[in-house]
Order: sequence, then C-alpha cells, then structure tokens
Amino acid sequence: MGRRPDPRRDPLLHPVAGLTPSQAHVFGIFVATIIALVAQPVRMGVSVIVAMTLLAVTRTLPPAKVLSGFSNVTVWLVFTAFLFAKAVTATGFGTRVGYLFIARFARTPLRLGYSMAAADLVLAPFIPSDTARGGGVIFPICRSVALAFGSEPGPTSRRMGAYLVLVSFHTTYVASAMFLTGMAANPLIAEFARKIAHVDLTWGRWLSGSIAPGLVSLTLVPWLLMKMARPEILETAPARAFAREALAGMGPLRGRERWLIAILFGVMTGWVTSPWHGISNTFVALSGLSALLLAQVISWDDLLGESRAWDALIWFAPLVMMSEVLNENGTVKLLSQELFSALIGWPWPVALVVLVAAYCYVHYGFASMTAHVSALYPVFWRRRWRRASRRW
Repeated sequence: MGRRPDPRRDPLLHPVAGLTPSQAHVFGIFVATIIALVAQPVRMGVSVIVAMTLLAVTRTLPPAKVLSGFSNVTVWLVFTAFLFAKAVTATGFGTRVGYLFIARFARTPLRLGYSMAAADLVLAPFIPSDTARGGGVIFPICRSVALAFGSEPGPTSRRMGAYLVLVSFHTTYVASAMFLTGMAANPLIAEFARKIAHVDLTWGRWLSGSIAPGLVSLTLVPWLLMKMARPEILETAPARAFAREALAGMGPLRGRERWLIAILFGVMTGWVTSPWHGISNTFVALSGLSALLLAQVISWDDLLGESRAWDALIWFAPLVMMSEVLNENGTVKLLSQELFSALIGWPWPVALVVLVAAYCYVHYGFASMTAHVSALYPVFWRRRWRRASRRW
C-alpha cells in the first residue's frame, strides 16, 4: 500500500506551508473578507459582520476575541475623526477655507492650483477620509470655480476644469499621507507599526517624517500638471471674484465656526504634545468631540446621524482584530517568510526598492486603501523591518 498523504502538506488545508489548522481558518476568513471588500458584492460593513459571525460560530476564535477590536483605541480615533469631519463640513468652515485661499492667492493658474492644494492640506488633519475631503469639500469648490471660467466636462474642460480636477485629485492623496489623521488607513498603519516593530508613531512623529517629502510633492505636483495639462485660460480674475462673492454670501465667522476653530486648535496642540502629557491621541480627540457637543457645534442627533463614522467603526474594528490575531498567532511571520524567500541574499537597497514598488503597484487590485493596508502592510512591514534591523 502507498503512503498516506500527510494532511499537514495538503495545499487545500494549508495554503502556506507550516500553518496550523487554527491559523489557516483565521487566514482563510481574513482573505475572503479582503476579497469581499475589493469586489464589494455587498457593503463593507456587511462583509465584515459576516466574517465576525463565522469566526465565532465556527469556534475559530472566542466571542470575546472576535469583539475585541471595538476596544481598540485606534478604532475610536478614526471614529472621532470622522465626527470632526462632520463638524467641519456642517459649519461650512471647510468651504470657507477653500474660498479664502483662492481669493487671496490665486493670481495665476499655477497659484490657483497651489491654493486648492493648500486648502486640502489645512483640512487634512481633521477630515480622515480622502473621499469625504476631496469629494465632499474640495471637489464642489473646484467645480464651482471651473464653472466661473465656463469650463465644464467635454469640449470646454481644457479651459480650466481639467487642470483643477487633476490638481485636486493628486494633492488630496499627498495631504492624506502627511498626517496620522489624514485618512482612515493611517492610524491602522501606526497600530501595525506598534504591534509588529514596537515603533510608536505619534501624531508629531508621523508629521516629522512626512512633512519634507509631502511639501516637496505638493510643490511639484501642481507645477508638473501645469506642464502636462496647461489650461487655456491664464487670467484667474474670475476665480478670485467668484471666491470673494461666495465668501460675502457666507458672511463673517459665526459662533459655531469660532468654537470649531478653537477646539480644533486645542486638539491639534494635544496631538502634537502627546509625548509630554501622556494622553493618547484617541482621548485627546474624544476630549475635542466632547467640547464640540457641549458647545453645540454639532448636536447629539448629528453624531447619531453621521453614518460614515458608524460605518467605519463597524467594519474597521473587526479588520484590526483579525490583523492582530494573524500577527499574534504567527501567521504574518510565516507568510512573510513564504512570500519573500526569493529576496534572501539580495542587497538591502535593491530589496527595499522591490518591496516598495510591489506594495505600491499591488494597490491596483484593491478598491479600498484600508483593505490594501490590512491585507499587505503587516507582511511587507515585517520584511522591511527585519532587513533594516539586520542592516543596523
């Protein structure tokens, strides 16, 4: 009789050599969840709730562990930051900032592009969603300014609209990368860095690492786009006039906006000084949210009605939980060894370039930055960190 196959080597049961049944079950549900987040046959929250239920009913994880993501402070930082975004948009402060930059600085098409980028940069720390910020605040301003030039999608787009849309789109991602609270995926990255490499990426530490490349990118992108998609209209007086009219229609700063500015400044100060006072970014943010509610900048009903915040809370927490479990049970370590074994022996600068390029271009397969980070960042980070550790 032939030898019985070793179930530990069965590729159907163990897609990666060395995974135990428990590791394989968690990994399988995690991969299925990521695929659902990319393909989106249903809403993201639905996919993640199904995954949570499967983890519990199949006894892959204890129920308390399945729900442990909701006690993660990073999850609540993202939730709170979405409510800051609600306050910025509900008071009209975000729109005011955009028009202020245009009215003051947009004396050429290039300066108009820089004005749009600067407005996005100012709002980025408090609106943790590139979609909410770019689509909900910056794009309506961009479209209104383009219409002031008679530039609409179609034959007239080259007058000004195409340039403004390109600048707004690309600079939104730069601004998102510059702040820990610039988009939902950033706190998740910081959480992974703390869990895997024991690196504490505070709000100030993140900014100190991103400010130089970020400002260089914000300087170059509008200039390069001016060369590539030069607008046909070079006189920007209509844009400044439109912005001044819009600001006049909004009137002077109202009480709610003044309270908002003061509270946001206090929150920013708390984030920057967190290494000294020891209060976590999350509870600095919750203090700011409490002040917003007490000052009636937003109401309790506004909080309950902010579906994006609750949606993020529901799908973000289980993703963090599953990522933590995969790291704790050693699955991430095994995957990194399996996937990157071909890089062993390469010079570290070459390996680093290959890893960064692969991580960047694999994003084309993901519809969500958070799904991309959840699936790949722990594995790529562990490999880069181990190489850096050996180097130093």
